[in-house]
Formats: sequence, structure tokens, C-alpha cells
Amino acid sequence: MSIRSCLPAFLIAFSPLAFAAEVKAVADAIRAEATRPNDDAEGRPLPLATHWCTGSHPRSEGLAPRHQMRLIEEGHYLLPWLAHPPIEAQASPEASKRFADYYEAPLKRAAELKLPLCLKATQWESLLSAEPYLGLPPEKNPNVVTPEGKVRKMVCPFGPVEPWAEVGRKWTDNEPLRQLQAWYPDPPFVMFLSNNEHADLRWHKAEECQRYLDKFGKGRDDDFKRRVVADGWIERYRALQRGMREGLANARWRDKALFVGYGAFGPDHFGRWGGWPNYSLHSKGRISPYPLMWDGGSPSYYTHDWNPSRDHTVWSPQLEFMNLVFMQREAWRLNPGFWFEFSVWDGYSGAESEKKRPSPRMLYRLKGQTYNPARYGGFVQFGLWLLRPRAVREFRGWTFPSDEAMPYFMALVEAVDRVHTNDTLRKFWRKGELVPNRAHQHHYQAGIPEEWKGEDRWFLLDADVNPQEFPWDLHWDVPVFSLALVMGQAPERQWLVYAHSPVKERTGVKLTIPDYRQVTVDISPAGLFHVVEEKSGRVELVK
Repeated sequence: MSIRSCLPAFLIAFSPLAFAAEVKAVADAIRAEATRPNDDAEGRPLPLATHWCTGSHPRSEGLAPRHQMRLIEEGHYLLPWLAHPPIEAQASPEASKRFADYYEAPLKRAAELKLPLCLKATQWESLLSAEPYLGLPPEKNPNVVTPEGKVRKMVCPFGPVEPWAEVGRKWTDNEPLRQLQAWYPDPPFVMFLSNNEHADLRWHKAEECQRYLDKFGKGRDDDFKRRVVADGWIERYRALQRGMREGLANARWRDKALFVGYGAFGPDHFGRWGGWPNYSLHSKGRISPYPLMWDGGSPSYYTHDWNPSRDHTVWSPQLEFMNLVFMQREAWRLNPGFWFEFSVWDGYSGAESEKKRPSPRMLYRLKGQTYNPARYGGFVQFGLWLLRPRAVREFRGWTFPSDEAMPYFMALVEAVDRVHTNDTLRKFWRKGELVPNRAHQHHYQAGIPEEWKGEDRWFLLDADVNPQEFPWDLHWDVPVFSLALVMGQAPERQWLVYAHSPVKERTGVKLTIPDYRQVTVDISPAGLFHVVEEKSGRVELVK
């Protein structure tokens, strides 16, 4: 809750200087954390809340940039996000007015506060699979060309590089984006965010590409194919981004541009089933090429509506994301400035969508469970404290009604605000070390490559209410999700324990802190924090 929201209305009305100072302090904190290095001496950068839906449709207008500015003025720690403007100049007075109404005032307010920006786009490279590129002769075509000479509408990691830089420049060397730069000429950074889901050549289908066969022939092993496909993507995506950077008119924007891709991170499904390598680009010595391909990545912490992932089972984002802890270290080794955030979705797209396919919310209700913003917030908070990302980005479709979205988004925002405003949480976020639970292995063990078998991938604290038989089946319920961060050295260690119980409130739950002892705590769907002191044995609720 912001300071301003606690003040009587007459104090707000007659305290413009105090209000301005409070807003400036929040904006200064947003800017400081957004630009803080990953390895800053002060510790980890504090998180920011952000979104995929840009509020550019009337139904979702409540998430538009002008409303984001209001939330920041109310004391919330947001990374502002806007729709990437269209490439073409506005063709009519009405379109020009809509453009100005959406961008001008929020950008000028962001400029006053010196806020960072995020411009969310579609797949930039999708232009390569449309005319005029799709119709180019095979030797000049950036799409896959089969051994039969057919052009497939998917980009190729072995095709010509020049078109990638060319389409990159198209996204930034245009009048609409020059106008944005004029309205806000000196941002501390500008993130260009790609949806990153355009069709491309999968490594296990490399031999369906004539260029691959020309270079390497048939019969290469899987590791080789993954490596050369990934290396091809690194070269081409960096060319695309180079073109975008060079197309920017403003030198400050060119210098501060950051290119982030949805899903551009290591395989969170690592080990879940034997076929996981088909959906990964790992190779010997490199779990993921994405830190070399992008400036940042946003993997999906999703309970999907098309698979059995749920917030209360073994097959869950909470346990799947434990795979990413060692991958995060690897990303920073390859690219120390890599921006790690994650995207959140609870699988709900609205009542109409549920008529075609049941959402997790519907399935929870059929089991007699309650699903609400508090439960959602507890789920998000677990991911936050497991990986401590730079930002957490909610997903809703671009036409999803903002009045339905806001209670859930604000639960996410409050989880972020809590880190900024609570001294204990801020201290552990900055300097705490995640505690592995080496009493058990992660339950995803299918086909783990030898070089990563020794990595810590299990951080769930043992709980007396959780299954006591190991290993766990993917579809078993997990009543309590808990983890711990530690600071200090024995015998004066302190632990921050976070636990949430998705389905119901629980009292007197016994959690085991590795290399210490059991502690007894109460747990809620919204999640609770406790500080445990080694020397005194005290267990104290963080309020």
C-alpha cells in the first residue's frame, strides 16, 4: 500500500510538494533497480511489475500507459510498457489522434520522472516470412528451403543474414518511432520486447533444410545439430537487433536499447519426459544459447490450459522453475548483463474461451477449490523468491477485459511492492542465498546429460503434509510449496522461509530447513514469510 493511499483526502489536496516528492522517490527507485547491474555490490536488483497486454484495445484500456503512470503515482513499482508503434505513419487524422492519445501524455510523464520503458512487439522476424522476402529466389530467401526446392514459411538459421538486419531497421527507422524518441529523448533504458514465437526450423528437422545438408551432410549426431542450429540463430538474431539499434534516430535510445525475447531461456521442462531435448537447444558445455542471442529472456511461469500443469501438483511452474536456478548462473556466465525476468499466466482467457477448453480455474472449481487473487499472488510470489528476477510480467490476451484482469495483476504488483517496502524482505532479496534440499533429487530425471547431473535442482523444503514416498508422480498433489534463503554463517545464520498452500489454510505445518531443524509455521494460499534465527531458535512471522 502506498503512503499516499493512507492519507486523508484534504492532506493530499494541500500537499502537492509532498505528493511530488513521494512520486519522485518511487520513480527514482524504479530507475535505480532497472539499471542496477546483476552483480551490483549492494546485491540483487529489486523486482518490477509489468505486463504483456498494452491496453491498446478498448476492452483492455485499463492497462494502457496512462493508467500505468497513475499506478506509479500511487506508489507501485512498475516497469512501464507500451505497444511498439506501427511501422507506417498514421494515414488519417483519426489514426493520428489515437496515436497521440495513447503515447504522448504517458511518454512525457515518463520523461518527467526519468522512467525506463518497454516497447512490446510481435515477432520482428515475421516480416521475413512475408513478401517481398518470401518470394525471393532460394539463394536469397531467409526462409527454409527444402531439398525439393520448396520454400517453407519459417525462418532458417542457415539462410542469408542481410535480410535480418534489413527488417530490424524497418521496425525502428520510421516516423512513429521517431515521434516517440522526440517525446522522450533521454530514457535510462528502453527494452524492445519480442513475442518470439515465429515459425522456425527445429534442430531435429535440420535435414529437411537443403542449406544444412549442403554445409554438413546427413547423419550428424543430435548434439552437433543443436549446436549449429543455435549458432545460426545467434548470428541472425543479433543481426536483427543490430538493424533495430542502427535504425534508431536518437543516440541515447541506441545506447540504452535492450532486446528481450519471450521464452528466450533454458529449458524449464528439463528432464520431465524423454522427449524434452527436441524442444531444447542445449549442447555440450552450454545449457542454452539464448544469453548469446538476446540481452534478456522471459520464460513462462504458466499453468497452461492445454496441458496438466497446475499450481498445486508436481507438474507445476513452482517445481519446474527449479530447473532454472543453475541455468540462471550459466546465463550470467555467458552474458553478465543478461536481463532475467519471467512471464506469468494462470491459463485463464475468459468465459468464452472456457467453452472451448477448460481453464485451470474451471478445473479447480470442479474440485471444490477456491481460486482468487490471493491464491494467484501466493503462486507468483513463490516464483519470485525462487529466482529473484528483474521483473515479473503478467500475460493476458490483448482484448482481455482490464476490469477482470486488474485484481489478479494487483496481487502480482503487491508481491513486488512488498520486496521494496519491507526491510527484512529487501535484505534477503539483495543478499540471501537460496537453500538447496539435497535430501532428494528433482523429480524430473529423464535423460539428464552427464555434465548437469550434479547441479542442484531441488529447493522445496520437506513438509510433513507433503507426500513422503519418493520419487513423486507428476500428477500428485503438493499441499505446501516452501523454500528458504539463508544469510550469515553458523552458528548465527538467519533464514527467510516462504511457504504457500494453494488449496487451503494450514496450521502447525512442520518444515525442515536443511542443515538445521524442523520449524512449525502456519501457511495460507496467499503465502507467508517467516524469519528463523539459528542462535535463539526463534521463528517470527514477517508482517
